[in-house]
Amino acid sequence: MSALNAVYNQAVICFGSINHKDITGYKKCWVRASYAAPDVDLKSLEFAIDRFFIVQKDSDAVKDALDQLQQIGWAKKWSSQPYVSRRNTSLRELTSIGIKNAENLAIPSVRNDAAFLFTVVGTSSFLGVIAGQLPGDWGFFVPYLIGSIALVVLAVGSISPGLLQAAIGGFSSFFPDYQDRIARHEAAHFLVAYLLGLPFIGYSLDIGKEHTNLTDQRLETLIYSGQLDAKELDRLAVVAMAGLAAEGLVYDKVVGQSADLFSLQRFITRSKPTLSKDQQQNLTRWAVLFAASLLKNNQALHDALISAMSNKATVLECIEALEKPT
Repeated sequence: MSALNAVYNQAVICFGSINHKDITGYKKCWVRASYAAPDVDLKSLEFAIDRFFIVQKDSDAVKDALDQLQQIGWAKKWSSQPYVSRRNTSLRELTSIGIKNAENLAIPSVRNDAAFLFTVVGTSSFLGVIAGQLPGDWGFFVPYLIGSIALVVLAVGSISPGLLQAAIGGFSSFFPDYQDRIARHEAAHFLVAYLLGLPFIGYSLDIGKEHTNLTDQRLETLIYSGQLDAKELDRLAVVAMAGLAAEGLVYDKVVGQSADLFSLQRFITRSKPTLSKDQQQNLTRWAVLFAASLLKNNQALHDALISAMSNKATVLECIEALEKPT
């Protein structure tokens, strides 16, 4: 009877009263093996994560489940760095901690964009010259048609920038460092948020999809109402700059900082009191420094999370990778 009750409770938690058609992709509920010790039950955490997508966006349930696991001595890394304190930070400190080209961190990289456009223009020009050797009218019309490809690309970029960015993103996957960059970047967001007590309930390394998905109902309310205080702004700033810091510790140029800086600016504009330009600049530098410090002090955890994400691990499996005994 207890086994039947367990199955029934699992079904209720997973599906509630919603229609089965609403369950798609990673929002499906499934049962999987656990890395945890035999005496640690992670079903409550798994159900809380799945329930967020299937029934209602209740991020508090995920936090409560992690808090309970911490109380019994399992989720030791969860919220292990809850306090952050902003201070004045210089570029020299960023360089000292290992950030490469610290002075250029806030400059958006155009590497992928330039490589894509150069390839389009160069390839179409080369094909146009070849097509010019075709006999008769073909040698006249075909080069014009091929030459118009670059104009079409520019027109699409003007009308629908999202489509152009998706194309650039797909092209970027051919760079040898692309997969490592994106996994390192998103794993840093996940890890730093976890250490600060802000749970991630989703992530993606696929092109054109939302990447890390940080959700906290209380913080969302503060953000939408424009009432973020300095303490919460500091925590969110560190999480936002974690991906940039992760790339900056390894690569000379940061490629994925644009979205991070946009997120940080969104948090700043929704905070009280209003920060001056100098204060915003200092917040950015300090957040990068703090995030880089957390990543260096927890390098083994970061590497484990990079490996898990690269293997398309679920959110629960990512958490297990962080909490797995070394």
